[in-house]
Amino acid sequence: MRLVRQKEQSGRGRGRGKPGKGKLAAGALSAAVVATAIASGCASDTDGRAGAHGQQRQPAEAMRDYADVLRAKQAARAAAAKRWGLAQTPLAAPPAPAVKPRLTTRKGFEVAGQAELPPVFTSVPTKDKVVFLTVDDGAEKDPAFLRMMTDLKLPYTAFLSDYLVKEDYGYFKRMQKRGVVLNNHTLNHRYLPGLSYEGQRREICGMQDTIQKRYGKRPELFRPPYGNYNRDTLRAAKTCGVKAVPLWASEGFADHMEWREWDKDLHPGDIVLTHFRGREDWKGTMPDMVRTVLKTVTAKGYAVARLEDYL
Repeated sequence: MRLVRQKEQSGRGRGRGKPGKGKLAAGALSAAVVATAIASGCASDTDGRAGAHGQQRQPAEAMRDYADVLRAKQAARAAAAKRWGLAQTPLAAPPAPAVKPRLTTRKGFEVAGQAELPPVFTSVPTKDKVVFLTVDDGAEKDPAFLRMMTDLKLPYTAFLSDYLVKEDYGYFKRMQKRGVVLNNHTLNHRYLPGLSYEGQRREICGMQDTIQKRYGKRPELFRPPYGNYNRDTLRAAKTCGVKAVPLWASEGFADHMEWREWDKDLHPGDIVLTHFRGREDWKGTMPDMVRTVLKTVTAKGYAVARLEDYL
């Protein structure tokens, strides 16, 4: 069924799922994970040297060592989950795919000449049971959110609007230093289809310039405000260096989830939208939002993965 583009604020709906295990489903070793570990160098000591007496470590020994590493990481994550009031420990994402999925525009989201323009999508093609957390605009600058996401080692991607970010560029610099990729959500969060081509280009390219100036890298991802765009939007974005336009399949708030898919459920590769918002806009804080999203994601057996690893 076609998903209709709409404003970011939509009708309420709560997702429900059966409780997940939350244990070493988050750390259980699969043959693929073990093979990845061995191929990536875990067949030698962790400092990169050969094993005792100059011998390469055997695969069985490497697997035991890798299992120990995974258990230690999971124990640390479980402790962090408890500190932040999570009922279940977030599941660990699988290794990044060696071959990136091919991105195409979702059916029903095309514009004229789409084949030559950046793809627009709400989920990433993958069989991995992962979702991707994205956070928009930049209004709330909650230090607790940075601490929580760092403590839990949860990846997320930011889409920033300058009219809000400029109040404290340093907050997002700290975020970037923790590995978060900062992307384009326009200068002023305007309804882009209501602007001329040149007006749209100023909004998009202007934010590209701002992010490059403030954070040292020109973004490749762009999300139009409210998820609304037309052909001029994508044409302008392409001229500004944009490679892809991720939208979203569900949205997280401080006290509930909302769904844009007909079955009101998660699917492998879904993109989850949320915002830099606090009590002025929500019934809770950004850490409350993270707890709400993770409650649904973990209970349904999904892990939060890094979007850029799949693009």
